[in-house]
Amino acid sequence: MFLENTVNHKEQFGWIEVICGSMFSGKTEELIRRLKRAQFAKQKVEIFKPMVDQRYHEEMVVSHDANEIRSTPVPAAANIRILADTCDVIGIDEAQFFDDEIVTVCNDLANKGVRVIVAGLDMDFKGNPFGPMPALMATAEYVTKVHAVCTRTGNLANYSFRKAKNDDLVLLGETGEYEPLSRAAYYKAMLKERVKGINVDVEEIPQAKKNPNA
Repeated sequence: MFLENTVNHKEQFGWIEVICGSMFSGKTEELIRRLKRAQFAKQKVEIFKPMVDQRYHEEMVVSHDANEIRSTPVPAAANIRILADTCDVIGIDEAQFFDDEIVTVCNDLANKGVRVIVAGLDMDFKGNPFGPMPALMATAEYVTKVHAVCTRTGNLANYSFRKAKNDDLVLLGETGEYEPLSRAAYYKAMLKERVKGINVDVEEIPQAKKNPNA
């Protein structure tokens, strides 16, 4: 379990914490846990999420386990800098959907003494680094990678396999659209999808019969 930084320096800077992982790995759950602990400590806390995320509630950050905390939806990262100016702690959910300025915003706030806690997907459904998350992880003091359980093998899952037939990078969804998979299960699932996309039987191609190694 992550333990909060309690070191008291004479000239205190803030820091950045990143919570990352696949879908259904408990990222938002861990974000809410840390923020509620800060609230219990009587710190001034604000939570932000991208305006595009309205799956459960327009203003609440809600985990898949139905835990929730009030938040402020914002259209762009620049809005966070303005609204979080007097905070002790800020939380940012679904950070992968923000523009690249989120990295500068988080670092500016940390340099002013704010504790910044960010949660987001580290990889998209294609297995590529997602949006500003790599840069946030690189500049953060603390990075926590959480894992889901693979629905096909029971092993740790760190990939988000998209079951829905949609190639848009941003597709908010639930278990009907996504499935957490381990590396092996994800590789097999993606291979199966690629095979489905081939409409021509290789055996029907004359060149393939003549020269199978071509």
